[in-house]
Amino acid sequence: MASSPCSNSNFDSGLEIKTRSVEQTLIPLVTQITTLINHKDKPKKSERTLTAIHRVGQAVNVAVGRFVAVGEAIASENQELKDEMGQACFEARRAGDAIARLTDVGSATPAPSDDRVTVFSDRTAMVKAARMLLSSVTKVLVLADRIVIKQIITSRNKDLKDEKKKARMAAARAVLEKCTMMLLTASKTCLRHPDCESARINKDAVFHRMRCALEQVIEIVTEARSSGENKILSASICNGIRDFKYTVESLREDLFSLTPQSLTGQLEALVERTEDFTDSAYTGHEQRQSILSLCHLTRQDTQQLVHTWVGVQQSGSSKEATENLEVAILKTCHSMGDLRRELHNVAVGRASDLLKVHGEQLPLRALKAAGAEGNLEAVADYSRKLTEQKEQLVETCRLLCHVSCTEPLEITCIHAEETFHVIGPQIISAAQTLALHPSSKIARENLDVFCEAWESQLCDMGVLLKEINDVFEGRRGDRKPYLSLPRPGKHSASLKSAKAVKLDAEEQTSMAKLGLELRLLSSDVEAELEKWDEEEHDIIRESQSLASIAYSMYLFTRGEGVLKTTLDLFHQAEVLSEEGLQLCSSLRTFSTRLVDEEKAVVLTENETLVALCQQLQMGAKTPVQGKTATFQKVDSTIQASRSLMTVVASLLPLCNKLIRKHKSERTSLSSPQDWRETQHTSAPVKEDAALNGNNSNGFGVKSLDEHMASLNLLESK
Repeated sequence: MASSPCSNSNFDSGLEIKTRSVEQTLIPLVTQITTLINHKDKPKKSERTLTAIHRVGQAVNVAVGRFVAVGEAIASENQELKDEMGQACFEARRAGDAIARLTDVGSATPAPSDDRVTVFSDRTAMVKAARMLLSSVTKVLVLADRIVIKQIITSRNKDLKDEKKKARMAAARAVLEKCTMMLLTASKTCLRHPDCESARINKDAVFHRMRCALEQVIEIVTEARSSGENKILSASICNGIRDFKYTVESLREDLFSLTPQSLTGQLEALVERTEDFTDSAYTGHEQRQSILSLCHLTRQDTQQLVHTWVGVQQSGSSKEATENLEVAILKTCHSMGDLRRELHNVAVGRASDLLKVHGEQLPLRALKAAGAEGNLEAVADYSRKLTEQKEQLVETCRLLCHVSCTEPLEITCIHAEETFHVIGPQIISAAQTLALHPSSKIARENLDVFCEAWESQLCDMGVLLKEINDVFEGRRGDRKPYLSLPRPGKHSASLKSAKAVKLDAEEQTSMAKLGLELRLLSSDVEAELEKWDEEEHDIIRESQSLASIAYSMYLFTRGEGVLKTTLDLFHQAEVLSEEGLQLCSSLRTFSTRLVDEEKAVVLTENETLVALCQQLQMGAKTPVQGKTATFQKVDSTIQASRSLMTVVASLLPLCNKLIRKHKSERTSLSSPQDWRETQHTSAPVKEDAALNGNNSNGFGVKSLDEHMASLNLLESK
């Protein structure tokens, strides 16, 4: 570095410090050593000065000892640098001991003429010890940096297969991305109004949250353990119920694997956790009574199980006793399942009600208006209402965490709880700043950013609620990745002059609501497809592709997934329209096997779907210039995709109903194999196209295989 604190001291350390992190770490040590060296020209010291110097020397030695202990621990965990780190730590410890000896009061020599004493008259030894200390400490810091950098590089290309780590990383990334815009406006507000306490509090809160998120990223990258999080996850009711049922069912294999006391203790610990539901002021009386009744029933069934279990242990495993034990096990597991279902309904029901009630964002609007008017009294009033809303959301997230039966969902619930807990006070401090400076444009912008973050988290909570329901109902929501990034050829012809644009945080927030609707529609399509009996039906395959593509577009609105730029989104929209036209072709073929009235209904919906696909395709191909026009195109693309998926979601149950009806009537559709053969032989449009040497599907659209071949060509280039 051009300037270093070491070079500003009164001695030449001979060090070349090239990183700011090392420089900042060395500043306190350099300050302490400089204090000692600055007294080199005054060998005679008073007792007070001597005591102070002694304390400084001892403080340096103690600090070096702690520092070296950390370095040695790092060395023991990294064999490739163990020798270098060990040698540097040894030199640092030796230098620290030397400084402690040179500043020791016992080594001071009394002067013959007065009460003053002479201390470390050997200036050369002190300078030598200081140089050795700084050199060795710097080397330890550099080696530690090398280890951290290596860990980061190693994990940079590592696929996080652990779903728990993925969820934690996604939560940290969401915090950092959203806090970036918050930090910008909060810092600008603080600079514009430096004497405003609420502006400073607002900025400091953003810094603190980003720091916590970065620490979480470091934990994941370096594979450090977070004991606090493990404690939180292990306390969820869903985990407790799963463990309890596993314990009960293990009695079938081994009657002596545990004691009755341990089983009842496990149950009581589980029932105690339900107090988060029953003690809540927001839980209705009927719901509270239902939970308490189910807890009592579970206790009774468990007591009966213990009684039967002890009887079998004492009398032996007769057929009758074994059957009684099996009945007791089933009853206990059943009552525990009823308790889990009731807790799930309470948590999900409350979350749904809150999202409906708070969807209009009345407190936020009122806070903005009161702040812009400079009305501090009104700001205080609406702040109390927002705080109450925040407490409801925080508690609801805690209840959702109890009924989330996977670790990734539990981590997402914890993240949502922390987000509401933090952003609520930040919105209030931003509103207070605006009320104090109602004419400040940056203060108004700052409040808008925090309010948008709140709205975005509400949208995320809606998605989380849907995913928790999917898991509870047995729909895991596992999706096959659908990679459809930009490809050469026909689709890029009209976009050669277009420029890829990344949406900023504000634009992504405004897209969140549309994206959420698209996500829910894709989930509805998947839910309908699970009701179909014929897994190999063309309509199922094409609808699955549509749901997967729509999900990737939803991820784009969140700033996630494989679609990184607006060009990626527009290409994906073209693929969505192509898949939609493929589905239209299959629906037309399907309609030929229907009677007139049924056929008319399907064809009417099919024509609507064709029009939407063509509209989406034309919109995606239309070139635009400028960020505003691009953003408008993104908005229209998402809306058109939503309309397309709405029609698909309504068509699927209709088609499934008709297929089942024809099966029951023992028509030609009774055999899936016959239906597929008929389907492939009754599509004159496809046959004509094949005879003409054209591989399109009758609508002028290339097949999926051709597109995948184009994608492979692009990747090879």
